[in-house]
Amino acid sequence: MDNMLMSFTNKGKRIWQVKMPSSVTCIEQMDIPSRGMSLVAVALATNQVLIYDDKNIVDCFKMDDTVSAMKFGRFGREDNTLVLVSVGGTLNMKILKRTAHFEDLEMASTPLMNQNIKLNVPKKTKLFVDQTLRERENSVLMHRVFQHDLYQLRLNTARAYVNALQTSANPVSSDPEEPIKLTAQVMGLGPMFRLIIGLTNTSSNTPSRNLYVTFYCDDKLYRVSKPYVLVPMLVPQLNYSFESLVECVSDMGVADQIRVFVSRKERTQPILTALINMPVAEMV
Repeated sequence: MDNMLMSFTNKGKRIWQVKMPSSVTCIEQMDIPSRGMSLVAVALATNQVLIYDDKNIVDCFKMDDTVSAMKFGRFGREDNTLVLVSVGGTLNMKILKRTAHFEDLEMASTPLMNQNIKLNVPKKTKLFVDQTLRERENSVLMHRVFQHDLYQLRLNTARAYVNALQTSANPVSSDPEEPIKLTAQVMGLGPMFRLIIGLTNTSSNTPSRNLYVTFYCDDKLYRVSKPYVLVPMLVPQLNYSFESLVECVSDMGVADQIRVFVSRKERTQPILTALINMPVAEMV
């Protein structure tokens, strides 16, 4: 082994690699949902355990013996506990403090050697001087143009928001009678994809009934196995998932959008609309 710690994407592309100081005996992923962090614990043959956030070391500690196995998760009342088993059979437990703070140890331990070094500021060019004079002479006009563009941006944003509410082009319903949230996930490399639709009734005590999900796409590019999905009664505060297979029937190597509509049987206008950007099929 070359003692390298590597990170890859879901498609197998390497993102980064780090050279380990010694041989790796075991590795464990540390997911901390309360902080939105996903760390990696790496045990070395030198009895050290390194904690990585991405490719940065955020914590390290040394054991009395070489670690042969690790497991991170809930232990008793503690949600974040790292259990370590050494080669000699010793069982150790490390509990993560709720006030623990993770930072890059390499950056924290590096002194600011260059803080007193004078910066090499380039000389002012003629273009810079001319630009400064132009801004000084036309400052009022430039400020008015900036304010006009800012108001135009706010107006376009408000119009787009109103249009999204009127056409229901929003994954979260604004109708108080139908408080539904929609999520979509595409799985697969192609040409066959699995489309997972999630529906959640965000109301406190009112269930949703008589709903159905429909799909709209270009039939020259995609074929949906279930274009119509009947939705059962949605109990408040529960997540419901619905799956449908989508096949890419085109060999041109292009991708398009698929529209997902959540509608009620008594209404002609959809309650929710979501646009799903399909990936390019990599295995045609």
